[in-house]
Amino acid sequence: MISLDTLNALLSISENDLIEDVSLALLASPPVLAFLEKFPTLKAAMQHHLQQWKGEVQQQSKNTQVPEALEQEFNRFRQCQALSNSQFNQQLAQQLLWLQQQQSPFADKARQLAEGAPTGLNDAQQTLFLQRWRLSLTLQTMTLNQQLLEQERDRLKAELQHQMAISGQLAPILAENNETAAGRLWDLARGTLQQSDYQLLVAYGDFLTSQPELLKLAEQLGRSREAKAVKAEDAPPQQFRHLEREPDTVPEEVSGLHQSDDILRLLPPELATLGMTELEMEFYRRLVEKRLLTYRLQGESWHQSIKQRPAVQQHNDIHPRGPFIICVDTSGSMGGFNERCAKALCLALLRIALADNRRCYIMLFAHQVIGYELTASDGISQAIRFLSQRFRGGTDLAACFDAILLRLSEPQWQDADAVVISDFIAQRLPESLIAGLHKHQTRHQQRFHAVAMSDHGKPGILHLFDHIWRFDTGIKSRLLRRWRR
Repeated sequence: MISLDTLNALLSISENDLIEDVSLALLASPPVLAFLEKFPTLKAAMQHHLQQWKGEVQQQSKNTQVPEALEQEFNRFRQCQALSNSQFNQQLAQQLLWLQQQQSPFADKARQLAEGAPTGLNDAQQTLFLQRWRLSLTLQTMTLNQQLLEQERDRLKAELQHQMAISGQLAPILAENNETAAGRLWDLARGTLQQSDYQLLVAYGDFLTSQPELLKLAEQLGRSREAKAVKAEDAPPQQFRHLEREPDTVPEEVSGLHQSDDILRLLPPELATLGMTELEMEFYRRLVEKRLLTYRLQGESWHQSIKQRPAVQQHNDIHPRGPFIICVDTSGSMGGFNERCAKALCLALLRIALADNRRCYIMLFAHQVIGYELTASDGISQAIRFLSQRFRGGTDLAACFDAILLRLSEPQWQDADAVVISDFIAQRLPESLIAGLHKHQTRHQQRFHAVAMSDHGKPGILHLFDHIWRFDTGIKSRLLRRWRR
């Protein structure tokens, strides 16, 4: 059997030109042009998609077999090309009959060419006959190519419409002004998602926009490998020079009067009372009480004060940014507004992961641990399933840490940053688990971040983390954040 690709090659048909024409026509269509004008960062992703589609069409052409009748006619044509003029004329009647029986498109034209030379075709007429036959075969092959391209074009058009609808909705949330994130989002959008599915992502994106502090917190977490902060309470005290000045105690000039017991700076009237017998006891009483009127002297020499306070140090980290492993507490105390904030924060971290080409894995923990990798090939579907979960149950931080440490032990996750989102109102962790956590922090230099959504979290648990990021969801804090905006 001859494949369509082989027949194209034998007939010198440029399949690439046909595919290129179809792709250019799609890119120049008004809906695509309007979409790319609105979302220019998605242009490279769409062009990459078209390149992949071209490769798929070429592979499809290699796997598509030509119809048996066309293959047999092509073989007959090649046999006739090798015949001499006398041999060709001897077999001409048989060839005409065969073309008629096969209902070849060339049958009528072949009969007309043969009738024009009753005594047989000369060399020039034979060449013309073969050229017309080749042209007929080329037209038949072009028709097959066109049918295949029309099918693939319709499939591509449907894919582009589907992905433009999803990417257009999600780009402002997950890939705003970032070409890397836009490209990854375009790939994640492939699938069978319906509009009602990703509307949940749009809703949480709108909520994230209304909480800019959450987005700022996510950006700080994303940059945690660039500058690692040492907690102020753990930093050693250091000396700092302040610009505020303190006066010297050396007297230089009179700056007024005041009451004191300074004998050397007594006013003359006060000295006069000391010489009167009747007022001598009154003088000593006022001396003891420091109520004698004296000159106030003050120096003009000032100096800077030097005080000690804990220093917050920062240093650049040489390690590249690793994946995110996000553990979300789904206990009952994390329901309501806490739940919306936790999910929106995960969405913001996914946005950073897409922009930085990082992986993002989310684990939900209550009585059991459920995992979702939001940057996998079906990441959008995974994100929708994650956002659809409801927070209820108890808090099992021990199971959460067990799952984190198990994943951090895998080679592809050893550079990950672990983030735990919880109110941290939970039981004390086992000593063996704490020892395992310290091992990962010291030996493997892996970081553990706590996002505390309550001021009532247990300090004994929070102290285990390398950094604590606070986002209080209480009514007072929410009102203060709204007032500051």
